[in-house]
Amino acid sequence: MKTLHRRCAGLDVHKKEVVACLRLVIRGKATYEVRRFATTTRGLIELADWLGHAGCTHVAMEATGVYWKPVWHMLEGRFQQILANAAHIKGVPGRKSDMNDATWIADLLAHGLIRASFVPPQPIQELRDLTRTRKQLSREIVQHTQRIQAVLEEANVKLSSAITDILGASGRRILKAIVAGETDPAKLSELGSPRLAATKSELSDALLGRVRPHHQFLIGQHLKTIEQLEETIATFDERIEAALEPFRDIVERLKEVPGLSQTSAQILIAEIGTDMRQFPTAGHLLSWAGLIPRLDESAGKRRSTRVRKGAPWLKPVLVQAAWAASRKKNSYFEAQFLRLKARRGPKKAAVAVAASILTTAYHMLADGTYYQDLGVDHFARLNPSRTAAKLATRIRNLGFHVEIRPAA
Repeated sequence: MKTLHRRCAGLDVHKKEVVACLRLVIRGKATYEVRRFATTTRGLIELADWLGHAGCTHVAMEATGVYWKPVWHMLEGRFQQILANAAHIKGVPGRKSDMNDATWIADLLAHGLIRASFVPPQPIQELRDLTRTRKQLSREIVQHTQRIQAVLEEANVKLSSAITDILGASGRRILKAIVAGETDPAKLSELGSPRLAATKSELSDALLGRVRPHHQFLIGQHLKTIEQLEETIATFDERIEAALEPFRDIVERLKEVPGLSQTSAQILIAEIGTDMRQFPTAGHLLSWAGLIPRLDESAGKRRSTRVRKGAPWLKPVLVQAAWAASRKKNSYFEAQFLRLKARRGPKKAAVAVAASILTTAYHMLADGTYYQDLGVDHFARLNPSRTAAKLATRIRNLGFHVEIRPAA
């Protein structure tokens, strides 16, 4: 097999140490040297100096948790680095050791058999950390909200049945009054907004329960935690806005795509970056995001078309954006959703729209263009004769005679 890199190294990264295998081709023969280095800053500097003195040009490592990140940053700029998916470079079973792993990675790298994972530049990595942490904080708010609902149900207070959002303005006023010791349902119902769908009597009936001091304490602590989390999220929003300042024009252009809001556009940039040269085509990006059907065929039969797992921080946002885009009247995404919904169901149609949104974003970022909607009649214009035939068939099924002739 042809050797592509004559001076390369494979790294098996752990929490406390890095096992490095330096592979050199000298006079047509491959030689190996394996050393162990601590993952402290001093140890990583020694690793970089050792590889540099040996004339190493390429370095490969597995994506093991977060342990690979300091190693990557320490070697960045000095060597051509490749981050490998651990599932793609499994060695032969039965010969598992740190030294063998590092040697195996070095051999795969030397022959060009490692598919590089996408590693965004430093500013995008920092933006990604911010958006992901904000998402985790938002999930914590949801968890505390659910705990408040559980406490209310235990006290037989049906607030969530009368108010959709118990953390809205009306819900918070009522919850704070309950924490303060108010138990009269009539007085509590007066705190609700007149715009609520529930009437005063319905809200009063829902608030009639048996609230004990124990329940008041729990609700008060959960509310306090939620308010603290909301303050933290507001701080993260300010930090994210500052980090996105160089990409302000890109965010504004992406917001023109139906379904993409300010937050979803921020997450999109944080996850895929702005330089689309990392992905040769839009199909490569869709595959990385896990939005295309898998290829699972055996004996001439296609066994599964489920989308594969991938991009857990991006895919849910795109699917959520797809549901919003499907409700955009007289748009291409609405036409695509309705067209696929009839044949494949709403969930698969939403995934297909999510793939179209990501494809649109790819071309906008790669070409620097603005969003242009293809129109609700796009699929009809692709094949007019087929569309006319379908409509004629529907009319015939109603008992009428139809004759189609081209217009003059």
